Amino acid sequence: MFGKDSRAETGITLVATNCEMVGDIHFSDQLLVNGIIKGNIFAQPGSKATVTVSEKGRVAGDIRVPNVIVNGKVFGDIHSDKHIELAAKAEVIGNVHYNLIEMVMGSRVDGSLVHQKDAKKESRPADTAVVKPASAERPGPEARPKSPQVAAVTSQANA
Repeated sequence: MFGKDSRAETGITLVATNCEMVGDIHFSDQLLVNGIIKGNIFAQPGSKATVTVSEKGRVAGDIRVPNVIVNGKVFGDIHSDKHIELAAKAEVIGNVHYNLIEMVMGSRVDGSLVHQKDAKKESRPADTAVVKPASAERPGPEARPKSPQVAAVTSQANA
């Protein structure tokens, strides 16, 4: 117990239905939110960390975790460098920054969906800005940027 590196151990942290936590949470493995969190949730970018907000779960703050599964309510921005799943009862009031996203019919986002690769292009420093000639204001279809791919998942009720 004392001789082992505790970072090598894995486990699930549970915020139970009858629990309300106030303040930021930093975790490294799995976090299951069945209760209420009033604060930001952080995990190391690029890790295997996953946060799950269940149907009864509520988060009032930003989520910055590589893997995010939401079936409850999130009042804040979500930033994920790997995967986001918005289940049937998910409600996000904020922007969703994603690399891969799955949205089941019934999920709702009241904000912008921002693909990570697009966000990096938009945050270009001012000294490297590209100057376009006036003739380039209306590009043809071949010059338009490709939209990010979004996977849609349907659920089978009463299956």
